[in-house]
Amino acid sequence: MSIQVSMVPDATETVNAPRVDRAAYLSRLVQLRGELDAAGSGLKDLRDRATALVQERAMPSTRAEEWRFTDLSPLLQESFQPVVPQPITAEAIIPFGLTDAPHRLVFVDGVYAPSLSTLGDLPPEVQLGNLSRVPGGIPHIGQHQGAEETFTALNTACMTDAAVIWVAQGQEWRTPIHLLVVTTTGAATLSHPRCVVIAEAGSQFTLIEEFVSLEGGGAAWVNRVTEIKLGAGATVNHTRVQRQGAHTFHIGKTAVSQARDSRYVATVLNWGAHLARHHLEIYQTGAQTATILNGLTLLQGEQLGDTHSLIAFTQPYGMANQVQKCIVGDRAHAVFNGKIWVPQAAQLTNASQLSRNLLLSPRARVDTKPQLEITADNVKCSHGATVSQLEEDEVFYLQSRGISAEMARQLLTFAFAAEVVDAIPLPTLRDRIRSELSLRLNPA
Repeated sequence: MSIQVSMVPDATETVNAPRVDRAAYLSRLVQLRGELDAAGSGLKDLRDRATALVQERAMPSTRAEEWRFTDLSPLLQESFQPVVPQPITAEAIIPFGLTDAPHRLVFVDGVYAPSLSTLGDLPPEVQLGNLSRVPGGIPHIGQHQGAEETFTALNTACMTDAAVIWVAQGQEWRTPIHLLVVTTTGAATLSHPRCVVIAEAGSQFTLIEEFVSLEGGGAAWVNRVTEIKLGAGATVNHTRVQRQGAHTFHIGKTAVSQARDSRYVATVLNWGAHLARHHLEIYQTGAQTATILNGLTLLQGEQLGDTHSLIAFTQPYGMANQVQKCIVGDRAHAVFNGKIWVPQAAQLTNASQLSRNLLLSPRARVDTKPQLEITADNVKCSHGATVSQLEEDEVFYLQSRGISAEMARQLLTFAFAAEVVDAIPLPTLRDRIRSELSLRLNPA
């Protein structure tokens, strides 16, 4: 199923933009990599292999099916340089604090900031920090399926550090972990933040991953990769919030591997950056695994927000439920491409996928493509997509109760988003998102 709705012509690469050699551009980016800040981590060979891979590639264009609706031409007009981490004060990140998540890791432009992080008293079963805090390195880094995708390989080639969250077998860690990734926008800067999350067998915890910007005078590109590995019977509740500045390009990858009987719950909110793309890949490698995905993209102005997802079943008795919502105003453009893959071995799978899209302007655009690829013959799977505007009879009903037409539209739009916002597990973050959502829908 593919639905494309807009009042504007089909996406093509930016008209009259200077032509750029995409292979040379990508090769130049990998030549900017810095030194790996992880002595003894054993990652040099991994970076070198990724570097060789990237140098054989080119920046994707709209001629590639996976990038058909996402034009990277604006990014190609920038001459990015490696970020020089700028010191920031604790006061600068006060607005992003979460009182109910006291354990916080802070990375500024991809570099660990221990002075801004608050780890507290942690048991030996819970490790938080960066690569240098993990003796012997991380054996799981760069090993997930899809690691050879162009921007993932670019991150591997250029990463200088990584956030590490490791919860030991059987540990039920009830205090949420807050990972705050801060970008200080400068003159066309490029950073490659990385995160590795290990949930050993039977462990449970909640992770809040938040991307924010301290606005400066120029563009910034954040090329992010997060790897999450769930052991047998593990449970991870993961909230990802991307609300970076208007001059930011954000390309992110979340790669998840689930062993048998594990449960992964993700709530993904995207409303920042000028151009944002998030690729979420989940591989259920064991039987009786459960995956629940809730996504919300909120765009205005001339933003472009692209969400690609893959849920791959490989064993029987798997379950997945995905709801992706987009609210698109002004001349913004939302893209959703979701795949659910059910091979012959994944019998008795139960999967559903729903894409719901709300257009607030006649110039807004959405391209949505939910996909089911099924070769198993004993499954229960469904998918669907809707694209609509606000119902005038619902607006009229609220007006008949004394509410203005403008306020009625705001209330209906807020209600459309509430299903996803309400899935955020932290009350502090949930209330903050609600407040910011209200302001965004009612800037006056």
